[in-house]
Amino acid sequence: MNLEYFIAKRLAFGKTHKNGVSGPIIKIAIAAIAISIVMMLIAIATGVGLKKKIREKVAAFNGHIQISNYDNNSSEVSVTPVSLEQDFYPEFKSVQGISHIQAVASKGGIVRTDDTVEGILAKGVGKDYNWSVFQEYLVAGRLPDYSGERTDEVMISSLLANRLKLKLADTFFSVFLRDNDPSKIPNQQKSTIVGIYDSGFEEFDATYVFMDIRHIQRMNKWEENQVGNFEVFLNNFDDIDEKTNEIYGRTLSTLDTKSIKNKYGHIFQWIDLFDFNTALIIGIMIIVGGINMITALLVLILERTPMIGVLKALGATNWSVRKIFLFNAAYLISVGLFLGNLFGLGILWVQDKYRVFKFPNPKEYYIEYIPVHIDFFSILVLNIGVLILCTLMLLIPSYIITKISPVKAIKFD
Repeated sequence: MNLEYFIAKRLAFGKTHKNGVSGPIIKIAIAAIAISIVMMLIAIATGVGLKKKIREKVAAFNGHIQISNYDNNSSEVSVTPVSLEQDFYPEFKSVQGISHIQAVASKGGIVRTDDTVEGILAKGVGKDYNWSVFQEYLVAGRLPDYSGERTDEVMISSLLANRLKLKLADTFFSVFLRDNDPSKIPNQQKSTIVGIYDSGFEEFDATYVFMDIRHIQRMNKWEENQVGNFEVFLNNFDDIDEKTNEIYGRTLSTLDTKSIKNKYGHIFQWIDLFDFNTALIIGIMIIVGGINMITALLVLILERTPMIGVLKALGATNWSVRKIFLFNAAYLISVGLFLGNLFGLGILWVQDKYRVFKFPNPKEYYIEYIPVHIDFFSILVLNIGVLILCTLMLLIPSYIITKISPVKAIKFD
């Protein structure tokens, strides 16, 4: 083993023949491995990063799981109230993996200004609302504070503010149907803008206005302990299907649970395609890197034919000679992996910190810049997998060594 490793090392560092071509070929092969690993790292980091960001944005507006009356299932508007007096509120102790639960209510309305009219979905939230998920999206002003007396403070999106030609600290009036009956005189609500957000998710930004939940309770003639539904946040999104079923089994028979994966199936079906695209890129890059290494190995065998003949004449077996070249190839692959990781992780770090690269059409991806997520365990598995697969791909071409005759190899020039 030590002799084989020594010879492999000499092959890697040793001088080629004066007229040899293995040096440039080996450099090209190392470069191909490095470029391949860079592309794979970017594909994985951007794919996972984009999925993670989109899921975070959908969850910011809806929570991961919603608990509501069955009457409210087909509408964004809260119709039948739910009592706050539940075993799972304010802490869901019977189910593990839940980070937060909050009570909300929604009501459709219209905002009319001197210049235009826009339909809105007023989302009423209270003192238990987790504003930390919106801190990143706040572009002007501050987050509303509903911990004290009932207030007219609201937060709207920059998209809606531009359409209504409103700005920070402006006051506007919104109109809401009374008991969802158009024949009755509607409720009129005065609001003052204290914060403007921009999530980049036009589907939500175009309608959502955050206000004090007590206004919606008043307009719907609900009691203080009645809300529209509960939003549940999980520690791990990957557990969402399991936790949805578990929560359903731990709540009253009059309540239903729905995850955002079911509610916004079209979005999650789309982002699930990222996994296929990432796997396709990884497969293509492994094949490209492997083919380049096969070429380098064949050229190396061709140039080292006299050495192979000498080793066989000294009693070396075919497998021991093959292992010399496989060790050498594995070393060269490792060099390519090291360089590729160095450049790839460097690019990802710059993008994560400075957001240099942006989408040409942010509306299609619900985000302006290309997000990245660096998971070092996945990177480690990727590198080990590439090393093993590329080395295994070299087993077949190394079989050519068994066909080399010692006598003819020693005379080979």
